[in-house]
Amino acid sequence: MASKVLKKPRSFYDIYERNPSPDKKMPHYCPGCGHGNVHKFIAEALDDFDVADRTVFVSPVGCSVFAYYYFDTGNTQAAHGRAPAVATGTKRALPHSIVISYQGDGDLAAIGTAEILHAANRGESMTVFFINNAIYGMTGGQMAPTTLIDQRTTTTPTGRSAHNEGFPIKVAELISQLEAPVYVERVALFDNKQRARARMAVRKAIKNQVDNLGFSLVEILSPCPSGWKMDPVDSMKWIRDVMMNQFPLGVYKDITKEVEPYIHEPYHPTAEEIKKLIEIIPESDKHFARSDVPERYKDPQIKVAGFGGQGVLLLGAALAQAGMLQDYHVSWLPSYGPEMRGGTANCHVNIREIEVGSPMVSNPTVLIALNRPSLEKFEPDVVPGGLIIYDKSLIDIDVKRTDVEVLAIPATKMADELGNTRTANMITMAAYAAYTGQFDKETLYETLKSAIKRQRLIEINRKAVDAGYEFGLKNRKK
Repeated sequence: MASKVLKKPRSFYDIYERNPSPDKKMPHYCPGCGHGNVHKFIAEALDDFDVADRTVFVSPVGCSVFAYYYFDTGNTQAAHGRAPAVATGTKRALPHSIVISYQGDGDLAAIGTAEILHAANRGESMTVFFINNAIYGMTGGQMAPTTLIDQRTTTTPTGRSAHNEGFPIKVAELISQLEAPVYVERVALFDNKQRARARMAVRKAIKNQVDNLGFSLVEILSPCPSGWKMDPVDSMKWIRDVMMNQFPLGVYKDITKEVEPYIHEPYHPTAEEIKKLIEIIPESDKHFARSDVPERYKDPQIKVAGFGGQGVLLLGAALAQAGMLQDYHVSWLPSYGPEMRGGTANCHVNIREIEVGSPMVSNPTVLIALNRPSLEKFEPDVVPGGLIIYDKSLIDIDVKRTDVEVLAIPATKMADELGNTRTANMITMAAYAAYTGQFDKETLYETLKSAIKRQRLIEINRKAVDAGYEFGLKNRKK
């Protein structure tokens, strides 16, 4: 015979060790707060559907972040408003998981508006619980996007004005107008009848994800007695008598019976397919033997820096291309300002014998500086014993460091003498290759076929490679 057992859901921790309150068995929310009710509904659903072990909560800034204290599930804290973006990444990386974005109104409807709209519009297979208490509850009771007209907060002491602060944002209505979401409902917590409806909405939203139906959002009108400066009983009445007039309850969209489950089939492209997709296949099938590089120059982490128009990014890409031709593991990461010409530009290049862990180069072993601001900015970052190469045609100061190698090359002057100033970057690249022994000239010649898109410029750049390589060899340390 079946028996009813009343106990805490298994999806909660037995002891809330993360809870800052002295009593680790009790939640810490303010008296009358609605978060405890919603937590209970979610935990019961996770237990009943047996999905707690594959559930990931994504919680941003605000009282919603405290779910981390209570749920025995995966948990990721996101930056303010960014929970749907983090949830998107989590779900796509772990499609079997149940991902819950748990957010307040000051988070979802304010700084996170773009994230929730685009996640909903894409139909991301996630469940969003939106706690609407019409205020910034955690940070002192400021006006939120959902604050009612004439409602007083610490930042609207005379009440919210439509002319000054605009009207409250109705999230359920807004999300339900998009095509992709399958289920959107607004519920409340002010009496037992409404809490029962809220419980059913929470269960449905989670079950939709279990069944792979798509994006669900439940907006929950929740009391915040501390923020509203009311006792818990009056806060319940205020939701019923005032808040519901602005935010009517009900199902705003439900197409769960009309959509087919979407089963994610993971795609694992081969290395060759990846190269083709991002268009980095060399135009030549040639490969070259690795040069005999002195130990101190092996596995370079290079930062190339200058101003827009100097070919900074092209220089870095060419170095990475040369590395691929010699079967190194390489990465190239550009960074530049919004200006097409004259703005700052730099790039990070790794040329490694082992796989590259991160494309970032914070402390380069090699700095190639093509203008003075770049030398002054990045010189301190070079590791002791590293190499600094700079264009002394354009930089009228010397390297201050005494614990690094320095190769000063008049690259721009040499390029002018060749008849094309814009070849200074290839001169500098070749000087680096010869000085360190990283690449031979044949590798660099082959690199030009991919790096230089205009065929008529190949010959002048071959001459630049010859000039730079000769300079590097002449100044190479014995």
